[in-house]
Amino acid sequence: MKIVVLVKEVPDTYSERKLNLETGLVDREANDRVLDEISERATETAVSFAESNPGTEVVVLSVGPASVPSALRKALAMGATSGFHVLDAGLSGADLTLTAEVLAKAVERIGFDLVIAGDVSTDGNAGAIPAMMAERLGVAHATSLDRLVISDADIRGERETDGGVITITAQLPAIVSISERLPDARFPGFKGIMAAKKKAIDTASLAELGVDADADQPRSIMIAVSEKPTRSAGIKIVDDGDAGTQLADYLLQNRLV
Repeated sequence: MKIVVLVKEVPDTYSERKLNLETGLVDREANDRVLDEISERATETAVSFAESNPGTEVVVLSVGPASVPSALRKALAMGATSGFHVLDAGLSGADLTLTAEVLAKAVERIGFDLVIAGDVSTDGNAGAIPAMMAERLGVAHATSLDRLVISDADIRGERETDGGVITITAQLPAIVSISERLPDARFPGFKGIMAAKKKAIDTASLAELGVDADADQPRSIMIAVSEKPTRSAGIKIVDDGDAGTQLADYLLQNRLV
């Protein structure tokens, strides 16, 4: 079986992230760049399956700038077999439609039985890429799974909802995304780190994948960007015998009740 894991390099979640107010893009130079935590969980899911199922190949795939191989190396140190990096200047500021198209083309080139992704990245928060890829590839998708069981022919997962738990099954090939309820990722050991240095990372451009970033097709357009407002002190209610009335008025004025 061949499993492709979508991984993403993101600004460190433990630092304040900033926007470039000229481009509207995340200022990736303002923070350390790391492998997204949900990508680590997705990698852990694939590697854990491979460890108990000999012959399974795990390829970690990422789209991004020249710094991305550092994130890929961490996934390789966790036990992934190889990496694949889509690197092209035309991807700067890519929206969801272009990103999904590129990833779908890359997955077709790699070959796959199963694609595993995190449900929501910490920098974009869209959570739509797996479904958009499945539409392009014409395969089943099961998203935001809190539990995942993989077999040679299909996958079975569970997703919690307000009314209970939904059980989902899909025949392979398929694309799934997993939530933070799956197990934490392992910490790469020295042996894994050294082995990762020798593992292959293939690189492809948009032209090599047959993608035209400037093609006449729907792309989202950013129309405005502004800095996050400074946090205000808020309103303090002093109880002079009418605190209840003041609180009720505040809730009504702000449509909170």
